[in-house]
Amino acid sequence: MKLLTHNFLQCHIKGVKNGYPLNIEAVKIEERDADFDPDFLRSMFKRIDWKAFLVGAQALGCAEGLPQAVSEEQLQDDGFLQKFHHALLEVCLEEGSLICPETGRRFPVVKGIPNMLLNEDEV
Repeated sequence: MKLLTHNFLQCHIKGVKNGYPLNIEAVKIEERDADFDPDFLRSMFKRIDWKAFLVGAQALGCAEGLPQAVSEEQLQDDGFLQKFHHALLEVCLEEGSLICPETGRRFPVVKGIPNMLLNEDEV
């Protein structure tokens, strides 16, 4: 999914109070193989807002088997880590939009790259 940080998933339009997390509208999703590294996944998990991650995974159709909350025990379970790995690193939004939950402003995603540039009146 590659949408990890709160700052990236947030709408920065002037005056927006409820701009996190951005909603995802997927038009084209691609899956790519990525090396499985349990230590890397455990490290990344600490940096992720799990509830926002789940919302994004649901929008991309890769949330199956991901729990609402994660325990320390699950972070040691290869089954959970494989599902997390898939959603985090192998499912990619190629075409679509990131949408501000407050304003409805759409930020296009083209070839996997989101355009988060603001218009002059939004700064």
